[in-house]
Amino acid sequence: MSTDQTLVRHLTRYPAVAVACYVALVAICAFAAWAALADVYGRHRALAAATDMLDQIEGRKQSPGRADALGANAPAGFPFLEGQSVTIAGAALQQRVTGAVTKTGGNVLSTQIDLNSPQAKDGFVSLIVSCEVAQPALQQVLYDLEAGMPFLFVDQLEVQAPQASGREAGPMRVLMTVSGQWQGKQ
Repeated sequence: MSTDQTLVRHLTRYPAVAVACYVALVAICAFAAWAALADVYGRHRALAAATDMLDQIEGRKQSPGRADALGANAPAGFPFLEGQSVTIAGAALQQRVTGAVTKTGGNVLSTQIDLNSPQAKDGFVSLIVSCEVAQPALQQVLYDLEAGMPFLFVDQLEVQAPQASGREAGPMRVLMTVSGQWQGKQ
């Protein structure tokens, strides 16, 4: 007697075993189909997330949940300093840095655009800023500058601790150099 004949004889003698084998086979096929669909769905979500990230990096789209440390939406825009001349680009950089400092309650003491920095020949515009800012707000200022648009870089940072007078310490004095790339005439 062959194996096929033995199997057929047992399945006809015990129909419950045949039904159990059939149900198990259908369950295995259903699980395989579900696993394949879950894999396709996971890959689709990964592709969508990668596409969204690429759009954010290229500045085409702003993240819906992204907010700066102050709760307002981070600025969207062109990743380079805009302006018809390097002077206008420097003014835009000055406005961006001053806005970030004053948004946290800080005070800008002085600014100086440095067009003769070593990076100037590579198309970068540098700004030297002297300001006063509270200690908890310094991190917010740095995050706002480096995470927003246009792409800005804090090249140098010097922080002087406040002079403790009585119970409350005053704001910290901060001297920083911030630079951004200018693409020339748009």
